[in-house]
Amino acid sequence: MPDTASRPGRLEQDALRLRVIGDWTLPHYARLRDAVAGVHAESVDLERLGELDTSGAALLVDLLGPDTVRDVAQWAPNLPAERQALLRAVADASRTPLSAPLGPDKGLLAALAALGQIVEQLARQQLQLIAFIGLTLSTLLATLATPRRWRITSLVAHVQQTGLNAIPIVALLTFLVGAVVAFLGATVLREFGATIYTVNLVTYSFLREFGVLLAAILLAGRTASAFTAQIGSMKANEEIDALRAQGLDPIELLVLPRVLAMTISLPILALIGMLSGMLGGALVCALALDIPPNQFLAILQRDIPLRHFLVGMIKAPLFAFLVAVIGCLEGFKAKASAQSVGEHTTSSVVQSIFMVILLDALAALFFMEMGW
Repeated sequence: MPDTASRPGRLEQDALRLRVIGDWTLPHYARLRDAVAGVHAESVDLERLGELDTSGAALLVDLLGPDTVRDVAQWAPNLPAERQALLRAVADASRTPLSAPLGPDKGLLAALAALGQIVEQLARQQLQLIAFIGLTLSTLLATLATPRRWRITSLVAHVQQTGLNAIPIVALLTFLVGAVVAFLGATVLREFGATIYTVNLVTYSFLREFGVLLAAILLAGRTASAFTAQIGSMKANEEIDALRAQGLDPIELLVLPRVLAMTISLPILALIGMLSGMLGGALVCALALDIPPNQFLAILQRDIPLRHFLVGMIKAPLFAFLVAVIGCLEGFKAKASAQSVGEHTTSSVVQSIFMVILLDALAALFFMEMGW
């Protein structure tokens, strides 16, 4: 057989059959594709075939059809076994459909499977959160017994970041919401000649719900995202691995100061939110309802029991702990990429707000049943 190792591939037609000659490889693919286009044969002579790769094998499959190529051992027994295996593999791949349209039943099954995956992911997420809460609490108990391990400087810095720096936005937002609640209450109660009860509406809503809830939601969006981004960036830069290599506990060093700072800050912000919301309501009452501030305070002192204030403040440490833990956990779950840090930052905000609203609803039902 003549040496065709360096010859470009081509097709030749003689009186008997079609001959495949030369190298059928990627460098000659464009020319061979044009030669094969529009040609179909039941069998070819492969005796003078030179080099062969997957691109050339794909052209031979197009030329002969996958069924014929699968039987290459019968009509080309002298072809080396490795080339026969290559041709059969390419023929099998060409017979496999890239995608099959889903019928109605398969579409329903796919939707159910997707729903099951979402539920499984949520369940796994909650289990991780519970485990991380347990790890945080156990580390906190171990640290409280050893004062030299307290991170006072870090705690004070995070109190300033999460608490003091958030006072203006919390005060402004709750002031505006208090004014809106007072306007709405006055609009509805005016029809019954009971606009005086706008004072009760504003004070009840802010002492029990809006003060702590708005402050927690603001910290979930402002601070939980910051915790996730900070810890996620440290993990991406392998700083957390460096802490572990030095024998330091990342939970003690990174999580506890943030959790304690949030636990200190949120009750203060909730109190400021309550006062600002009632101030906004008092301003609307003074300007629109002719209820002067001294009358507003007299009604507040006479008709609003202390327990409503305590109900609101009791929820603040729980919300703070949960928001901080979720923010830190999502930071530890981030991978070493900017996209992962961004995704987990978004996830921490969504989870924090959802859990705060869910717990607030459960607490409202509990206090209502208890008559508090």
